[in-house]
Amino acid sequence: MVSVQIHKEQIKEHTQVIEEAIAVGIENRSTTIGLHASACSISLLELYLHVLGKISTGTMIKHEWFKPPRPEQKIAPIAERRLGVDFPNKDEILSLMYLIEDQRNKLIYGKPVKSATESVLTSFQKLHQIIKEKLKELGEEIE
Repeated sequence: MVSVQIHKEQIKEHTQVIEEAIAVGIENRSTTIGLHASACSISLLELYLHVLGKISTGTMIKHEWFKPPRPEQKIAPIAERRLGVDFPNKDEILSLMYLIEDQRNKLIYGKPVKSATESVLTSFQKLHQIIKEKLKELGEEIE
């Protein structure tokens, strides 16, 4: 499936850029980490859902869907409504994506704060590991 291979290449590129940013120093590359952690998270989720057969190959997931839900919110979060599918570790995966997206614009457009960069990086690394393990169980390997 072409889409799976494209996602794998995108994930590899994003993770390489994140690793380079870490090597330079996260306090010096918060914009890079915010942008690539967000984009890579979306690619990871799309790949996972493609492999599970939950979404078609043409389906695009947008980072804007992952604004954290408010406690008083009465309707389902945007991501839940747009995705409309269940999958293993869904709550944990979506929680991590909400954490990443909550800080994304602050890191990209605002004054970088080291604790926010660390939070995004930690959430991304957890998300990456979860999806990597789930994909391996399904016979798909990513870096």
